[in-house]
Amino acid sequence: MGRSVVVIGTQWGDEGKGALVDLLAERANAVVRFQGGHNAGHTLVIDGEKTVLHLIPSGILREDVNCLIGNGVVVSLNALVHEIDELAQKGVPVEERLRLSPSCPLILSSHVALDNARESLRGSDAIGTTGRGIGPAYEDKVARRALKISDLLIPDLLKNKLEVLLDFHNFLLKKYYKQHTVEFDKEYTNLLGFADRIKPLIGDVTQILYETKKQDGGILFEGAQGALLDIDLGTYPFVTSSNTTIGAASTGTGIGAMQIDYVLGIVKAYTTRVGAGPFPTELFDRAGRHLAEMGSEFGATTGRPRRCGWLDVVSLKRSVIVNSLTGLAVTKLDVLDGLEEIMICTGYRLDDQLLDNPPVLMERYGDCEPVYETLPGWDIPTAGITSYSDLPKQAQHYLNRLEELLDVPVDIVSTGPERDAIIMRRNPFDF
Repeated sequence: MGRSVVVIGTQWGDEGKGALVDLLAERANAVVRFQGGHNAGHTLVIDGEKTVLHLIPSGILREDVNCLIGNGVVVSLNALVHEIDELAQKGVPVEERLRLSPSCPLILSSHVALDNARESLRGSDAIGTTGRGIGPAYEDKVARRALKISDLLIPDLLKNKLEVLLDFHNFLLKKYYKQHTVEFDKEYTNLLGFADRIKPLIGDVTQILYETKKQDGGILFEGAQGALLDIDLGTYPFVTSSNTTIGAASTGTGIGAMQIDYVLGIVKAYTTRVGAGPFPTELFDRAGRHLAEMGSEFGATTGRPRRCGWLDVVSLKRSVIVNSLTGLAVTKLDVLDGLEEIMICTGYRLDDQLLDNPPVLMERYGDCEPVYETLPGWDIPTAGITSYSDLPKQAQHYLNRLEELLDVPVDIVSTGPERDAIIMRRNPFDF
């Protein structure tokens, strides 16, 4: 039977998952998103042309690849259709390649309003959400009051469910947050307007994946955000609203965990974070500016500048454990070019104790001080190198040390944003 490979971000997102998914999709028959929403931003650079995807799987630019959106994804119809139309203008036949689960919860205008109202009320304690309505949409899913893609096919049901949900949302917006409410007729008309466009795209994602596997086809599961943003296992409360770790690949698509053959952890060669939350290795010096400038560290979805710091092995070890990583893909190695010294955080110091694991209490994460190991940098450019042996010896030493610390092999190395700027030591679909 064909192999199933899951791509997981191991840090706080923005690790470069999209480019790796696009590359690996060459060997896949199906690529599936399993969590998150249009708060994700995956940037692809092919022949010098940049494409930013938010909802649609990163395999969409590949011919003969089924692109699927699983039930674990919350969907903004406005964002989805806008993305489809943008790709169509580039000549990509999205509607031929894309199918989405009828069980995907919908993101409404009121979800966006609630998201922004909450962040505004928190003030300096704001989480740093993208303001896209993702969190409130997941809340309604768990509370069993969400509207689903399938509701678009039954106008009367859609109307009744929307009336109840908007009544609840508008009560919160008006009475608690003192914000403008959302007009029912406008929201209902907007949703109905998408029905004819969305209906042909609805498919049984679980069955499609099962048949693909049964027919010896390759499946690529594309995660969004990163493991440290997992709602259960991340740096709570500064996390996203979905499970970003390996378990969501099963629950967000309906494919059993035993059907997964390989888990690829994407690791940026340093660490970045968008928004608020603890970040022990964050830099405010010359090295930090180097990482930000050379790495063009601005969010693909929001455009917000990312906080930058040295690689954090302590948090990465936890990602290795919770995701059962088979191998690593280290991205943006070329951003480290030109640094005299490179630091790796191998431990935390907290209350005069040395920790090699994250603190048990997440509330203490921000009090942790990094303990560093210093490695020599390199002057020889690594950008565009496609052979491991051609890397500077110091860069090889850096990668080898990472393997030793995490006890996971580095199977892929990215040396630039282009599709072919890749060192493929072992392809996940080959073993």
